[in-house]
Amino acid sequence: MNNLVLEHLRAIRSDLRDMRDTMAEQRQRLTRMEIGLAGLRRDQGADAGGVAEMGLRIDRLVEQVRRIEHRLDLAD
Repeated sequence: MNNLVLEHLRAIRSDLRDMRDTMAEQRQRLTRMEIGLAGLRRDQGADAGGVAEMGLRIDRLVEQVRRIEHRLDLAD
């Protein structure tokens, strides 16, 4: 009877060890995913800044074209 209890306890310990290993692996994977997501957010922020800068440049060009048209008396 004692051997049977010890055998079950060993099996439970083995299962717990496997579960701990799996949990550690899952934590590592989650950490890598969080790092990747942070990188994507950083890139997205940089892209948004680039788009805003391009919009500003376009606005400046439009204003320059308007002034040129006005000087050449081409304005509508």
